[in-house]
Amino acid sequence: MRIVSLVPSVTETLSSWDRTPVACTRFCERTDLESVGGTKNPDVDRIVALAPDVVVVDAEENRREDYESLLDRGLSVHVLHVRDLSDVDPMMSALAARVDANWRPLDVGGALAPRCRAFIPIWRRPWMALGAPTYGSSLLFHLGVVNVFSDDGPTPSSTSTGRAIVTPTSSSRPVSPTPLANVNVPSSSRSRRRRSSTVRTSSGGVNAPATRSFASPSS
Repeated sequence: MRIVSLVPSVTETLSSWDRTPVACTRFCERTDLESVGGTKNPDVDRIVALAPDVVVVDAEENRREDYESLLDRGLSVHVLHVRDLSDVDPMMSALAARVDANWRPLDVGGALAPRCRAFIPIWRRPWMALGAPTYGSSLLFHLGVVNVFSDDGPTPSSTSTGRAIVTPTSSSRPVSPTPLANVNVPSSSRSRRRRSSTVRTSSGGVNAPATRSFASPSS
């Protein structure tokens, strides 16, 4: 089966199932596979030329307009939308069925008692944070980490919330090509970050453009 993955985490999942994509995004960090652009600006013409049996996208990671463009070109597109730990099993089961693979349901156990509050920056200009409902926030909550922006939508910013980035008990940072050590963190956040432990997560990025996801209004 010929698969194109426009979701970095899915690229690795497919490979673990022995369903390695014929192409993926440049953010997948797979030099052994052909790159068809970024998650927000895929080369639709090249994807069409590859004649995939299915293109895998994510409602949060990829743009609605690219999804619609792939459909308009006659391609089969499989959409994932994971916003909570409880979404993982049904979403992965459906993907496994689509590519004729096997998915074993996860046993994540019960959530831990809250032990700290965290701020998770995902990009800047303006400063934006991981909010909720998102998979990352759900995972952290399960681990006992309370997201200080859990009531402000999926990707709150210092401008959209009308308040400055908070003073948490700890800070988390996404894995990103741009180290946050090279980013100008507000002094209050920087000083507190030095005194606290850091939790690394795999969602988000720095300087990522705001885009219209599948979950956004179509206007």
